[in-house]
Amino acid sequence: MDRLRCIEVFIEVAQAASFSAAAQRLGISKGNVTKHVAWLEQTLGVQLLLRTTKSVSITEAGMALLESGEAMLEQMSEVEGRLRGSVGGTRGILRVGTPPSFGAHHLVPVVTAFADSNPDMQVLLYLDDGSLDLVGERLDLTIRIAPALKDTSYVAIKLARVPQCLVASPRYLALRGTPRTLDELGAHDCLVNTTKSPTGLWTFGEGEAARSIRPKGSVRANFGEPLLHAARLGHGISMHPRYMIEDDVRDGRLVIVIPDSAPIGLDVYAMYPSRRHLPSRVRTFIDFLRERIGDREDWSGAAVADTTSPGRLRSVGN
Repeated sequence: MDRLRCIEVFIEVAQAASFSAAAQRLGISKGNVTKHVAWLEQTLGVQLLLRTTKSVSITEAGMALLESGEAMLEQMSEVEGRLRGSVGGTRGILRVGTPPSFGAHHLVPVVTAFADSNPDMQVLLYLDDGSLDLVGERLDLTIRIAPALKDTSYVAIKLARVPQCLVASPRYLALRGTPRTLDELGAHDCLVNTTKSPTGLWTFGEGEAARSIRPKGSVRANFGEPLLHAARLGHGISMHPRYMIEDDVRDGRLVIVIPDSAPIGLDVYAMYPSRRHLPSRVRTFIDFLRERIGDREDWSGAAVADTTSPGRLRSVGN
């Protein structure tokens, strides 16, 4: 067997403390995972994992291999990347976190195009509502969407600036009337995202011109898709980034309300753990993201210059 591959499989099992979870992450059978770990233990002549019917724990020898094995795999990936770069190839497994709606509707087309261009790459997508630990989950990078950056140990690359809109269905507006000002929102049923607005406030405008209001409504959720669906059903007014509602507005299912008072915009970031050497597969994918997402003028109104800065993000869960 390939010793490096066996080490990679072992690391997945050790990190997940589960053969089944490792198999799922790697996209292979549990039996295959067991064979790789068993071969590695036999070859090294040590027991790396302690198995029971209910748990998997790591031995002292396994801990030593875990500590050195990750660095070994990363160095090998970097070497392979440099060698293959001369012939235009990239290979390996890329683990990418994404918010649910953005991932389903906008990241998947980018990922599939990337896979078509890099047939030796396997991309694994993970649902990330903003709470995933990139290091603990062994993510290469994740997409986070937020109004602003705060301090963090992660590296964040800004991909795009996305405006938000208030929207409602024609049916709702026919029954309840169309609000013309922010003050009139108090008489309407508003659909609030409790992750995006944990204090229950909607903020409009930027800087000194910013204004916050406290909307009222009977339906709330901690991610955007159910609120968007409720708006389509005519239940109220909801706030969403432009990329979530562009098709509904174009097809007439939703109407933008109070367009002169825009909610605070959001930034789309690619985030990855601070590492001394960024693996070539990650660098290649980030460049691909910049090309496919960074110039989406239909989202942002203007292309966003590339910026890289450390920052702590709080995902808004869209």
